[in-house]
Amino acid sequence: MELFPLIMLALLAVLLFVLPARQRRTMQARAQALQESLTVGTPVMTTSGIHGTVARLDETTADLELAPGVVVTFVRPAILEIRQPAPELPGDDAPGAAGGRPAGDDR
Repeated sequence: MELFPLIMLALLAVLLFVLPARQRRTMQARAQALQESLTVGTPVMTTSGIHGTVARLDETTADLELAPGVVVTFVRPAILEIRQPAPELPGDDAPGAAGGRPAGDDR
């Protein structure tokens, strides 16, 4: 019975130190894989929520095209995720094309 508190303390130390270290390594590996998979033309989202397409890459920065002719430079770690382009819906040529009112507006 005297060893029970010591065993509980050891288990707590494992939970507080070893498990977060494994999670950190996994997150670093994912970030590294994301950086290695970046290519010109890839749609991405930055950590600040800006969406763009990779226009140019070098070792430390990435140029993102936000709109035609609008290119902004970010550090590569600022790229949070690779995005999939939104599927185009048939007959959805222009936003708000249904009579100029937002969808669901039944006046």
